[in-house]
Amino acid sequence: MKKQLIFFVLIYGMLTSCKQESNEVKTKLKNEELLNTKTESMVITKIDSSELPKSLKYSGFIKNAVRWNDNQGENILITTETGIYTNEKFEHENDGSDAELYAYHFIVKDNELFQTWQVYDYIKDCSVDIEATFVKNTLQVTDLDKNGIAEIWLMYKKVCHGDVSPSEMKVIMYEGNKKFAMRGENKVFAGIDNNGKKQFYGGEYKFDKEFKNGSRVFKNYALNLWNKNIM
Repeated sequence: MKKQLIFFVLIYGMLTSCKQESNEVKTKLKNEELLNTKTESMVITKIDSSELPKSLKYSGFIKNAVRWNDNQGENILITTETGIYTNEKFEHENDGSDAELYAYHFIVKDNELFQTWQVYDYIKDCSVDIEATFVKNTLQVTDLDKNGIAEIWLMYKKVCHGDVSPSEMKVIMYEGNKKFAMRGENKVFAGIDNNGKKQFYGGEYKFDKEFKNGSRVFKNYALNLWNKNIM
């Protein structure tokens, strides 16, 4: 009887040990998954326009203003749009309107601002429907290659048209001072053919050489962003 009791105690101990080890492995894997998720996305903080340094100059109306820290130090990014207006600096042969957009990136060092890059695009002298806007909720700050330097993702579209043709669309990404670009058109519904099948225009894109020669994780992220916002 005593031998049987010792045997059952040993079996129970082995099972308990295995269960604890299994739970430890699961916990470890879960923590690693959380860690991997966190490293792909930088912690960014929104900035109210009243909190921006007075020395920071920009054109247009602020759409987004954020800050974060990485291996470069403290970063500030703002995106702006002018909306539809008339820019006297442009030539106007058609009495049309203009629209511009900007993105500015700064590094803060010793309480001083240093601009590292700027994105600028526009439509000018448009006498029909005009647009130059950032695509909503596409501003992203990531660290996909986990090198401690943020990748900054911008997506916008611009067009001057009087029909339902596609808009020019771009994904711009910066890692440090290195620029990556994906250019093409969004997709628009064109109608239904004789067989009842929906028809679309646009949707094509091209990667620049930086994307083509860069990390696959960058191309995959850009393509995913594109497909989510293609219409």
